[in-house]
Amino acid sequence: MENTSEFVFVLQGLNDSLTNRQLYFALTLFSYLFTVFVNLTLIVTILLDKTLHEPMYIFLCNLCFNSILGASSFYPKMLYDLLADRQVISYSGCLSQICVIYSYVFCEYTSLTVMAYDRYVAICRPLQYGAVMTPQKVVLLLLLTWSFSLLESLVGVALTARLPLCDYHVPKIFCTNWVVVKLSCTSTIVNNIYGYLITFSHLSQTCLILVSYARLVHVSLQSLSIRRKFVQTCVPHLVTLLVFTASLLFDLMYARYGSSAGGSGSGSLLTVQNILAAEFLVVPPLVNPIIYGMNLQQIRSRISHSFKTERQNSM
Repeated sequence: MENTSEFVFVLQGLNDSLTNRQLYFALTLFSYLFTVFVNLTLIVTILLDKTLHEPMYIFLCNLCFNSILGASSFYPKMLYDLLADRQVISYSGCLSQICVIYSYVFCEYTSLTVMAYDRYVAICRPLQYGAVMTPQKVVLLLLLTWSFSLLESLVGVALTARLPLCDYHVPKIFCTNWVVVKLSCTSTIVNNIYGYLITFSHLSQTCLILVSYARLVHVSLQSLSIRRKFVQTCVPHLVTLLVFTASLLFDLMYARYGSSAGGSGSGSLLTVQNILAAEFLVVPPLVNPIIYGMNLQQIRSRISHSFKTERQNSM
C-alpha cells in the first residue's frame, strides 16, 4: 500500500475485552500509576540520599527510569483504546511505539548486564572495586547502555519503515516490530537477519550474566558474609533477568511461528497471547523496584524512615 504516512493500523487485541472495558480501564490505570509511583519512589530515594550515590544504586536508578519508559510506551495507549470506539494507531505512531518499546527492552538487557558486572567486581574483587568502578566509568557505562539501545531500535525501525504494507490489521494490543514486518508485501530477509543478530546478541548477554553468576555462587560458598551479600544483591537481579528473558522469548517465538499475520485463531488464544506478550511491559517495571526495595537494606531503611517522618509531620 502507498502513502504509508497516512496509514492507520487496526489493533484487534481488545476485541474480546470491550464488554468489561470500565473494569479493565480501572485495573490498567491503577497498575500504571502504581508502577510509576514505586519506580519514582526508588529514584527519588537514591537521588536525595548521598549515602546511596554508589554504582550499584545508580545503575538501579537507571533501571527504574527505564521501567517508567517501558510502562509509558504501553499503558497510555492502552488506556485510550479502552475508552475509544475504535482501536487504531497511525503508521508513525506505531513505529514510534515500536522504537520506544524496543529501546526499553534493549536497555533493560544491557542495564542488567552492567549490573551483573558491577556485582562481579564488588564480590570477586572487593579490594579493587573503588578503582574499577569510578564515577567516570559509571557515566561511560550508562552512556553506552543508552546509545547502543537507541541505535539498535532505530536501525530496526528504519528497516521496517522501508517495507511496503499489504494489510492493516494488527492482532495485538500494541505494535511490535515483527507483527508489522509480517504485513509486508515484499521480502523481509534483511529484517529477519537483523532480528536474529539482535536476538543472538542479547542471548549472549544473558549467557555472560549466567556465567558471571556461576562464578559468584562459587565465591559466595566460601564465606558467610559474601553469601549474605550475594543473596541480598544478586538473587533479585537474577530472578528479574530470567523472568524478563522467558517472557520475551515466548512473545518472539509465538509472533514468528505461532500465529498468522492476520491473527487467526480462537478469541481465548488471542487473549492469552496478548496477556503473555504484554508481560515484559507490565511485570518487570512493577516488580523490579519492589524486589530491590525489599532486599536492599539501605534503600528499605531510607524509604521506611521517609514514610515515618512524613507520618509524624502530618500528625
